Amino acid sequence: MKRYLPFVIIVLVALLAIGAGAMLYRAKRHPLPVAGDSPGFVGRPEDKTAHVRGGANAIVTLEEFGDFQCPSCSLAAEAIFKVEKDYGPRLRVIFRNFPLKMHSHALEAAIAAEAAGSQGRFWEMHAALYRNQDAWSNAIVVEPIFESYAERIGCDVEQFKKDLRSPEVNRRVAADGELGMSRGVKNTPTIFINGLEISPPFTQESLTGAIEAMIDANKKS
Repeated sequence: MKRYLPFVIIVLVALLAIGAGAMLYRAKRHPLPVAGDSPGFVGRPEDKTAHVRGGANAIVTLEEFGDFQCPSCSLAAEAIFKVEKDYGPRLRVIFRNFPLKMHSHALEAAIAAEAAGSQGRFWEMHAALYRNQDAWSNAIVVEPIFESYAERIGCDVEQFKKDLRSPEVNRRVAADGELGMSRGVKNTPTIFINGLEISPPFTQESLTGAIEAMIDANKKS
């Protein structure tokens, strides 16, 4: 029996490696559900999949469907942050994940953001992913990089690693994708202001103009 022990150990290690690989593959390839009928404007703070910051009674809501590996989304994130500072509690911002298949690590990044969100650190991971986009976008394996970001922003790393494979975390990303498709989202960033889609470019100036137009419209109504 002893002479077969090394072979048994090799087989067990191989099986564990295959299982781990399968888990990572499912995380990368988690399909987005087929879109149903459009539910209209769903950017309410009480939505379970919504990540919201800003005034609860804000008269303007900016809702973005974004991809963490999308360079245009990174630029839009900077512009949105600036208008948030300008408008304070008058503006509510909602972010929803919409990872594109053309970006090799976009889904993994969305899952990482949601995993951090499980510990109340979504916006911190949101900032880390966009700030360091050039670094991780070109990596072959990104999970260790995302773990380092999680540690840096104050997450329990072991819990973060578990949440990366959590069905609930994956479901939240998929739900955002379903919602986006049901509302006609095809590219990122796609931005709605009070439920109305606005056109790019998404600069600080253009976003300010769209927000002011919405504020004026509310005054007249």
